[in-house]
Amino acid sequence: MSKIKKDQISAKGFSIQVYTEDFKNDYISLTDIAKYKNKEEPNVVVSNWMRNYNTIEYLGIWEQLIIQILTPSNSRGI
Repeated sequence: MSKIKKDQISAKGFSIQVYTEDFKNDYISLTDIAKYKNKEEPNVVVSNWMRNYNTIEYLGIWEQLIIQILTPSNSRGI
């Protein structure tokens, strides 16, 4: 089981949670970032971001890259 370390960074006076897994992968809380725009309902900000055309395009490109990495012909030992 991997050990997850939780830390905080501050940007423009807001605290943002950062999670690190075995010092290899960093995850930043989108909800904490969204609180900068809408403190009461950050979920609305995240929802709008997820529907944005540029975000969908980015996720599509990211998915294509990950599939290339994870296909058995391109990976060894997975």
